[in-house]
Amino acid sequence: MKALTYPEFGEQVYRQVLPNGLTVVVVPRPGFTRRLAYFVTDYGAIHTEFTLDGETVHAPAGVAHYLEHKLFDMPQRDVMAEFAALGAVPNAFTGYDMTAYYFSCTQNFPENLQLLLEFVSTPYFTEESVQKEQGIIGQEIGMNEDNPDTRIFEDLMKAMYRVHPITVPILGYRDTIAKITPQVLNQCHKAFYRPGNMLLCVVGDVDPAQVVQIAMEVLPETDETKVDRVQRWQEEMTCPIHRTQANMEVAMPMFHIGFKCEPLETGDEAVRQEAIGELAAEALFGESSPLYLELYEKGIIDGSFGGGFETVDNMAMLTASGDCDTPEQLLDAIMAQAKKLVKEGIPQEDFLRMKRSALGRRIRDLDSFDSVAFRICAYHFSGFDYFRFPEIYHTIEESEILAFLDRVVTPQRCCLSVIYPNSQED
Repeated sequence: MKALTYPEFGEQVYRQVLPNGLTVVVVPRPGFTRRLAYFVTDYGAIHTEFTLDGETVHAPAGVAHYLEHKLFDMPQRDVMAEFAALGAVPNAFTGYDMTAYYFSCTQNFPENLQLLLEFVSTPYFTEESVQKEQGIIGQEIGMNEDNPDTRIFEDLMKAMYRVHPITVPILGYRDTIAKITPQVLNQCHKAFYRPGNMLLCVVGDVDPAQVVQIAMEVLPETDETKVDRVQRWQEEMTCPIHRTQANMEVAMPMFHIGFKCEPLETGDEAVRQEAIGELAAEALFGESSPLYLELYEKGIIDGSFGGGFETVDNMAMLTASGDCDTPEQLLDAIMAQAKKLVKEGIPQEDFLRMKRSALGRRIRDLDSFDSVAFRICAYHFSGFDYFRFPEIYHTIEESEILAFLDRVVTPQRCCLSVIYPNSQED
């Protein structure tokens, strides 16, 4: 394996691409008893159109999440019970553009890693089990429909985007999951759960060579599947709808603001664009910003307020959310503050402090096994070595932040989603 050293963090990271295309990354943490393994595919809820070995496939919405559930089934075996017997805690999640399976353990690491690779790479779908899962996920969909946090975000996405599939919930809809069959699941598994589309990341006191050996023993030796993603997601940088509202059982009005941004590129430039977006959010309404302090003192916002820069495959946005009795007034204040910053600039000492603070948070995250594994996986599919992020932060200039705010924080790119209490009207 190739060993890469990062003196700034005192880290040595091992990387290798296996003959079947799987990338393996190991971050040794000598002396720690905990070991964590992530097995991740570059596949999420938005990837529903593709060609597989020349055949065009239009998968129903919700299939990625459905597949995550069903992969825990293996013939004549209870995967969860086996992990428990080995002293491991397994879990999984499906995002818009990534699906991850992982476990944490303090003992029996080789056996747990083998089990992880086995069940994720072994599709086993019967008509009976697939139909049974429809009821289970249907209940999840119902719970999400009653969840104000989920509802307000999904309403915002439907208002902001015209063609990008982020307008569709990760879980899909009841009518779309009803169309999922064993054949559909097998097609999606074959297309996206092939080694060349996946990453194995391990953090802990482990032998990197042993990790590679187990992966080569369990997974297929070759990956000859031909897959092309179909992505007709080109978006105008304006929102078709600028305001959406609903009423639910909430104590006070909830809001979610989104400003539409250009999709990220790849490699170093993607991380640079992300860092600029994060620093712009910090300058505009971060906890130490003048606007945040003013709004907090006036009682317009409370501890629920927060914001940042969010990205998904082929989309990005600047966001702010929380509870507020006067969301329109809050939006006006954010827009006015952005204009003020663009006109007057950011004091140099404030700008340098922001950069140090943002970089410090990233570095502190390296203490967390889970944060390290997640970020390595997410950045890998964007073509970036996560441990190089300080190089990017050090080069960002104030002018780039101001140009971002000037371009993005505009009425044309903005949408406000609000949920009012059932007893309250706008």
